[in-house]
Amino acid sequence: MELITPELRRLLLANGEASRDNPHFDPHPVVKWFNPCGAATWLITKLHPDDEDLAYGLCDLGLGTPEIGVVSVRELYSIRLMGGALGIERDLYWTANKPLSEYARLARLAGRIVD
Repeated sequence: MELITPELRRLLLANGEASRDNPHFDPHPVVKWFNPCGAATWLITKLHPDDEDLAYGLCDLGLGTPEIGVVSVRELYSIRLMGGALGIERDLYWTANKPLSEYARLARLAGRIVD
């Protein structure tokens, strides 16, 4: 599965550029990635304009401590599950309805990303 389509890449990079000029920039996540065999979930708001391998957002590895941070897109693409049959997937039907800071606040209270 394609984690980042050309349209998503454009939106993620635009958010990356906007955040350079505004430290208070708090966009809605653009994409939700998840482990189809586990509890890991990522709500991604932007790509670093100078290094598109670096995605920024709310990261929840399913250990009860979701946090905002950076994840390597290449590393997520390289994860193979179920003997190599599956990888990290993009939720095709998910749309953000609040800014990243609100997802983070709720996730810290619940110990996981909630929507």
